[in-house]
Amino acid sequence: MKKMIDNPILKGFHPDPSIIRVGEDFYLATSTFEWWPGIRLHHSKDLIHWELIEYPLNRVSQLDLRGVGASQGIWAPCLTYDKGVFYLVYTVVKSFYCNMYDTMNYLVTSDNIHGPWSEPVPLNNFGFDPSLFHDEDGRKYMVSMVTDHRVPKKYIGRLTLQEYDPIEQKMIGPVKDIYTADKIFLEGPHIFKRKDWYYLFSADTGTGEGHGQTIQRSKDIWGPYEMYQADFMNRESEDEAYSILTSRHRESIAIQKAGHADLVETGKGEWYIVHLCARASDKRNPLDAKKFPGERRYMLGRETAIQKVKWTENDWLVLDYQEEAQDNMPKERVSVPDLPECKYKGFPQRDDFNEKMLLADYQSLRVPMDETYLSLEERPGYLRMYGRSGLSSKFSQSLIARRMTEYNMEVSTKIDFEPDVFKQMAGLVFLYDTDNYFYLHISHDEDVGKCVTVLKAENKKYEYLTDYIPIERNREIILKAVLKGTTLQFMYRIEGGEEQWIGDEYDASFLSDEACAEGWFTGAMWGICCQDLTGFGKPADFDWFEVKDTSCCL
Repeated sequence: MKKMIDNPILKGFHPDPSIIRVGEDFYLATSTFEWWPGIRLHHSKDLIHWELIEYPLNRVSQLDLRGVGASQGIWAPCLTYDKGVFYLVYTVVKSFYCNMYDTMNYLVTSDNIHGPWSEPVPLNNFGFDPSLFHDEDGRKYMVSMVTDHRVPKKYIGRLTLQEYDPIEQKMIGPVKDIYTADKIFLEGPHIFKRKDWYYLFSADTGTGEGHGQTIQRSKDIWGPYEMYQADFMNRESEDEAYSILTSRHRESIAIQKAGHADLVETGKGEWYIVHLCARASDKRNPLDAKKFPGERRYMLGRETAIQKVKWTENDWLVLDYQEEAQDNMPKERVSVPDLPECKYKGFPQRDDFNEKMLLADYQSLRVPMDETYLSLEERPGYLRMYGRSGLSSKFSQSLIARRMTEYNMEVSTKIDFEPDVFKQMAGLVFLYDTDNYFYLHISHDEDVGKCVTVLKAENKKYEYLTDYIPIERNREIILKAVLKGTTLQFMYRIEGGEEQWIGDEYDASFLSDEACAEGWFTGAMWGICCQDLTGFGKPADFDWFEVKDTSCCL
């Protein structure tokens, strides 16, 4: 039996993939929004196994996310390569849930994918999702979607093109709309050239369950562009895009929200696209919800999948299922390319904090993970974390996190923490953003003393789910969360003692794209954190942190 690639290839919060091949190496970039450092980069040699490598935006001089809102920050990076130089364009969104949007577009470059990457070059700010195209004559162009704050909008969808001068490091020449539409919204555009055609490859219809991917072409980069329309593209209204890839008409399939794709050719002449996708939970929003009423909840956020594609006799791109009848639905399993298999050692489930640096898998909220609040040296074998602002802070949290990757997981940590007042807390957090989380933590109560409890935040509604449960001083504590589907349970254990389950079973499905009031572009994260609202920086020492996928054990 022929080996297959299982989708998604990057599990959990990895949206907006952009891919290139340089020789025998494939590189893939994804959005990180308000999480630091900026932009996840993965490397592969076989399109099956992917290794997380260095983040390109890892200096405050390159990226300052302090104060940005939930699901703002870094949007839709586009990675390209030309004549020995890697180019990375991206948007930094500073305000979006408002009438006028602030969408600043930048470019960084490097002659080595591992960095260091340059300081950012400002580009035009017409909209988000910029993409750089390198033409055969050496000229470079940037295409992006255009935001429109006017009421009503003049067009529902618009893409614009402008030339970029790499010598002057600035945008030059006229700005021209190459796509305008009253009914079909496009974003995430890329331009490719094949034979005599310029192809405009764009995501359509938002990023929810109606998402899809379209393709257009022109003999001139400035257009006009013709959209590919075929019989296999099922459309239920004139407002619907002609999509070469979509899951909008098949609610039963596992790979939902398919769209926002990028294209790559292997050295053997095979073609693949990577695209964002999502796997739904078994829960839905209430029918009276203010946002997305009745829609399914996606706790994992948007992930990255891969599909094999082919060119038709008429030079259009379609999914390649090696069948006579063409289809535009994503597949869970895809045939592997004709490339040697190359596996990578993944990150350990348990991090014992014995290394000199944190695992690259960790990200923090908005600010760098530096010695101002983190140390692996002050107590060898432990991560010391100094308490700072509260969990609602958009400026100075002491928190590091790893992605939720499946609907069945066990996450735990061992912590040494001796709080003196109720304003000092440390523990295990399961969060979507600063307004939505479960927090199993150690604190201090005037009547109880050192204690453990669970705090829940759901769209700024806060409640303690348990009493303040007294625990012994000067003893290390193990905190644990067990997720089965969308049901969450907590326990704690004094070192050397037995497990004590705390609280009830809780519905955690509100930690999802659809249920959070402000953000809805990231995904749920497991983290450890410490707060000291007195301002004195009380530290917590974490002996280890384990994030374990248990779906294989069911």
